[in-house]
Amino acid sequence: MSRNKSFFGVILLIIVSLVFGFMIGKYYKSMNPRYKIFRLGQNKIDRTLDIITQAYVDTVNVGRLTENTVKKIVSELDPHSAYIPAVDVATSNEDLEASFGGIGVQFNMQIDTILIINIVSGGPAERAGLLPFDRIITINDSLVAGKNISDASIMRMLRGQKDTKVKLGIRRGDAEELIDFELTRGDIPNYSVNVAYKVNDKIGYVKISRFARNTYNEFLTSVAKLQQEGATELILDLRDNLGGLMDAAINMANEFLPKNKLIVYVEGNAYPRTNLNSNGKGVWQEMPLIVLINELSASASEIFAGAIQDNDRGLLIGRRSFAKGLVQQKFDLPDKSEILLTIARYYTPSGRCIQKDYELGKAEEYNLDIYNRYIHGEFDTADSIKMNNSLEYKTLGGRTVYGGGGIMPDIFVPADTTEITSYYSKVITSGVLYQFVLKYSDKNYNKLKSFKTFKELYAYLKQQPLIYEFTDFAASKGIAKRTTLINISRNLIETQICANIVRNFFDNEGFYPILLKDDATLNKAISIMEAGKWKPTI
Repeated sequence: MSRNKSFFGVILLIIVSLVFGFMIGKYYKSMNPRYKIFRLGQNKIDRTLDIITQAYVDTVNVGRLTENTVKKIVSELDPHSAYIPAVDVATSNEDLEASFGGIGVQFNMQIDTILIINIVSGGPAERAGLLPFDRIITINDSLVAGKNISDASIMRMLRGQKDTKVKLGIRRGDAEELIDFELTRGDIPNYSVNVAYKVNDKIGYVKISRFARNTYNEFLTSVAKLQQEGATELILDLRDNLGGLMDAAINMANEFLPKNKLIVYVEGNAYPRTNLNSNGKGVWQEMPLIVLINELSASASEIFAGAIQDNDRGLLIGRRSFAKGLVQQKFDLPDKSEILLTIARYYTPSGRCIQKDYELGKAEEYNLDIYNRYIHGEFDTADSIKMNNSLEYKTLGGRTVYGGGGIMPDIFVPADTTEITSYYSKVITSGVLYQFVLKYSDKNYNKLKSFKTFKELYAYLKQQPLIYEFTDFAASKGIAKRTTLINISRNLIETQICANIVRNFFDNEGFYPILLKDDATLNKAISIMEAGKWKPTI
C-alpha cells in the first residue's frame, strides 16, 4: 500500500512539475519581446502586422501598411464599397451637405492662373470686395499662380472651418501691384437644384445635379416658385445625376404619389426587408410629370425614376439609367477614416433590383460598362440595349418592365451627335473653348455686365462674330481651322460659347435656357407634355 502511495506521489509530482514548468516557460516567453508577437492580435491580419512590426529585418511604416491592407480588403468587395482615408473624409461629405465653409467664389484655371468667374451673393468674397475676373496670385502668402495646381488642391486651400481666415493676393485688371485681402470663411450654400424655369406658359423645368441633404427643400422651393409663375406641369431632369442620399429621393417621390404606394424597399443579408411607402401628404399628386434620365442617372435618381415608373405616375424619357441598386452605409474607423460599405440592395415597387452584374474585386471592369454600352451603340438605338428579358416585372397598371440592368425609359431618345465633329471634340476636351470664353468675358467685362437680363445679353452675343474670333483663338492655341468641320459644328460651338459667357454674368439662370434650347430629350418631353400624353399607356 505504501508502495502504491509512493508511486502515485511521484506521478503527481511529475505532473505538477510539468504544469509549473509550462507556466514558467510561458511567463518568460511573454516577457521576451521576441516571443511577445505570438500572443498579440485578435485575428490573422492583426497577428501578421504584429509579427512584421516586431520581427521584420527593417523598420516599416505600420500605418502605411494598415492603410494599404484596409484599402485592399475593401477593394475585394463590390465596386461601390470604398475606403475613405481620414484626410479625405471631410471633402467626401461636403457634396452631400447643405453648405460648407468657404469664401464664396467660383473659379476656373486660365492656363495656370486662378480666375474668379463668379461671386456668391452675400458671401465673404462679396463682402470683402472681390470681383469677377480677379486673379488669385497668392493664398496665405504662398504663390499659386504659374504652379499648375489642381482644382482639388485649390479648393482645399480656399475652403475650411467657418470663422477661420484666409489671405489672398489678388491681381485686378492690368495692375502690377497685388491687392491684399483677408477673408473670414463662412457658410457657403451647396445647391443641388441647378436651375428651375418655365419652358413655356404652363411647363416648369427643374434640373437636379445630385441628392444631397438640402435637395428636398430646394426642390419644394423651386416647384412652388414655378407654380407662382403659372406652371401647372413639370419636367424633372435627372440626367447625369449620380445619386446621393436615398432619403432625399424618397421624400421627393412622396410628393407625387397617393397614400400607401410603395416607393422602394431595401433588403440585405443583415438588413431585413424594409418597405418605404408614401404617406399621402404629397402636394403634387395630380401634377403632370415627366422625368428625364440617361446613362449617368444612378442610385437615388433610379429610386425616384423607378417609383414613378412602377406606380404609373408619369413618363420617363431619355436613355437607360446607370444600373446601381446597392445601398451604402458609412462606418467610422478609430483614426477617423471611414469605410463606405454596401449593406443592402434596393428594389423598385414592382420588385426590380436594377443593379447590373459585377464580380467581387473587379471594379475596373465594372467601370468600363458605360464605355462598352457606348461602343455597342446603345446610345444611338434602343434595339442595341441588352436587357435581361427573363427578369420580367409588372407595374401597378400591368405594364411590363425589366430588372437587372438599370431602368429603361418609356420613351427612348438617342444621343444627338449630328453636330459633333473631331474639331468640336478637340476644342472642348482641350479646354480651348472655355479659355476663349474667359478671355472674351474679361476683355469685354464692362459692356457685357451692362445688360439687365440674360436674354438681352444673349441677343447681343448672337450679333457678334464669335465663331470667327473663336476659331482664330483656337488656331493660336494649335488647333488648326477645319472649315468643313467648323460649319457642321457651328451651331453647337456658338451655343456653348454664348451659354458660357452668359453664365459668367447671370449664373445658371441664363446658362441652361441657352444650353438646352436645342436639347432633343427636353424638346421631346415638351412636345409630349403639350400634347397631353404624359400619362403612361396602361
